[in-house]
Amino acid sequence: MLTFWRYGYETSSISDLTAAMGITAPSLYTAFGDKKQLFLEAMRLYAGSPYDMEQALSDAPTAREAAEQMMVAAVEAFTGELTPRGCLLASATASGSEASAEVQREVAQVRHQIQQRIKERIDRDVTAGLLPDNTDSEGLSGLAIAVIQGLSVLARDGADRSHLMAIARAATNAWPTPVPSTRDL
Repeated sequence: MLTFWRYGYETSSISDLTAAMGITAPSLYTAFGDKKQLFLEAMRLYAGSPYDMEQALSDAPTAREAAEQMMVAAVEAFTGELTPRGCLLASATASGSEASAEVQREVAQVRHQIQQRIKERIDRDVTAGLLPDNTDSEGLSGLAIAVIQGLSVLARDGADRSHLMAIARAATNAWPTPVPSTRDL
């Protein structure tokens, strides 16, 4: 996973991957089939369990706090001492040829699924009156994903953790707030 994260999908050679894993090329092919399948497995490991993500989104008091927790976790991962800077999903497929088009589609699908889960949580908050009825859940969930991916790029550019945290806070502060009911006035 770290090799793909550091060098990207296309530029990670089989010899780089087998050296990182301490195995031979035939063992890699036996275990994973090919480089693409190894990358997809690494991506699933990186993205984590969909159940855990759904649970974290559900357990947060609000969608805004869930998105903020995701951004904070992203910043911590993107600036970790033991990991490459930035996001595996963004950096591993940032450039590519037709050969990596399928991998790029798989990565895009993971991002789409994450955005969909955030959107569903936002919709739940709208229904519960925690966000205004006119909240654009599609746009707001897209904003969360765009900010996370932007934080990744900035981390790769060398931005420090405190700067990235400030951006994450600014992004979540831009979220709509519920309109107080007349009984609250």
